[in-house]
Amino acid sequence: MDHDRIHAVQPQKDPERWTSGVVDSVREADGHCVVTVEPDEGGETVDLTVTFAVRDLFVSRLPIEEGASPVGERIWYRQRGG
Repeated sequence: MDHDRIHAVQPQKDPERWTSGVVDSVREADGHCVVTVEPDEGGETVDLTVTFAVRDLFVSRLPIEEGASPVGERIWYRQRGG
């Protein structure tokens, strides 16, 4: 399975290749983490599939208290999977 990419801060390399949005939900599905994002440009929400290690990394880099939910936080992402 191809996984999508997520960053907690705006990427410095090729920023035009990334889309920003706000985390709508985070859930587990089929042994992966699915992060639903509401894009800044509007439109339908996007489901991003990442590993739990990536989830833990991007959540740890968000400006939130340890153990707090990432819902409502801005992230940058690139869809790669299917």
